Amino acid sequence: MATSILLPEMGEGVIEGTLSRWLVNEGDRIEQFAPIAEVETDKVTTETTSDTAGVILKLCVNEGQTIPVGTVLAYVGQPGETVGENGGGGGATTATAATTPPAKQETPVEQAIAPRPENGGAMAAPAVYTGRISPVVGRMAAEHGIDLGRVTGTGRDGRVTKEDVLAYIESEKAAERQPPAPAPSTRVGEAPLKPPAPLAAGGQVAAGPQGDVLPLTGIRRSIAEHMVRSKQTSPHVTTVFEIDFTAVAAHRKAHKDSYARDGVRLTFTAYLVAATVQALKDHPMVNSSWADDGILLRREINIGMATAIDDGLIVPVIKNADSLNLLGLARAVNDLADRARNKQLKPDEVKGGTFSITNHGTTGSLFATPIINQPQCGILGVGAIEKRVKVIDDAIAIRPLAYVSFTFDHRILDGASADRFVAAIKQQIEGWR
Repeated sequence: MATSILLPEMGEGVIEGTLSRWLVNEGDRIEQFAPIAEVETDKVTTETTSDTAGVILKLCVNEGQTIPVGTVLAYVGQPGETVGENGGGGGATTATAATTPPAKQETPVEQAIAPRPENGGAMAAPAVYTGRISPVVGRMAAEHGIDLGRVTGTGRDGRVTKEDVLAYIESEKAAERQPPAPAPSTRVGEAPLKPPAPLAAGGQVAAGPQGDVLPLTGIRRSIAEHMVRSKQTSPHVTTVFEIDFTAVAAHRKAHKDSYARDGVRLTFTAYLVAATVQALKDHPMVNSSWADDGILLRREINIGMATAIDDGLIVPVIKNADSLNLLGLARAVNDLADRARNKQLKPDEVKGGTFSITNHGTTGSLFATPIINQPQCGILGVGAIEKRVKVIDDAIAIRPLAYVSFTFDHRILDGASADRFVAAIKQQIEGWR
């Protein structure tokens, strides 16, 4: 009997996802818990798996399609089984009927008000907006000041989807770029003036398209919106310290093999997280957020760990990091980084961070001024750890050193308090025992 594979719940508040890529084809043999597709939300790209082994009988969703949670993605069964258009036939379960809600009767309140015609033009057809939107759509509409009643919904029962909002924004931008209509000629027989041709660099008339347009992924668009919003929200200030990792390097060398026997890679990142957690305990103002009625001091210490992936950057969160020792932190760092790169994170695992760390030094970078991950107070940037010459007690020594930057929200912290926080991290790292 054929079994349906549904788009699963992917976290609190996540009610839809975009099927970005199929990992299987119809007729492929798969094992239980094998990944079959990549699903993208505004926060994360993750893999959806099959709970049963068998043959892919039918793929029910197109790549690039945005669908609500609970939608049938595919059917899995035995070779030779067939699946009807509605999921029935050939012994297949009719899961589609169970997961597809009946059409919703629209109330007058939920009907969108059509925009008023301008210049006596014909009235446009009213856009069907049901009032049921995802949190992503609501946030985008609020950020761009969009009246959702003007957006034509293409989702189930006329629901406005993220793609509908993006298409509306692009159409508005295109309308703004259109040159104004030429004024009518006041002379009989005079031809209207044509708008000037666009100029290329150097003042020459452009001969054609300037280049290829690479479509934005949901993650790339989300990163762009978040970074712009962060710079517009917080006054960013960065302070930089140089930290000596001699003590940490010695501790790591002595314990690396014992951690490996427990299946854990002991990296410098785990030490940085541990030192940051202790510094946040000593300086709770850093573990806070700005609010209109005051500064919100966070009770939990949840460390976001910026991780580079193929199509951008993602920040998985180590929840309750203050409750973990070095071994537990190292295990969490390994697990989250590996699953982020393999697209196996869940949306809840990139939420709730109270402070972030980005280790940009893995690519050889020495300095950086990271952007704050809103609504947090600051972000720590760690440069490459490299051996450099250092004068210590009037003697020249070679030590593993790194530049560590702290970008902070100047509404919450001043320079002195920010420096004390980084100095606490420096003291932890350089005095590791």
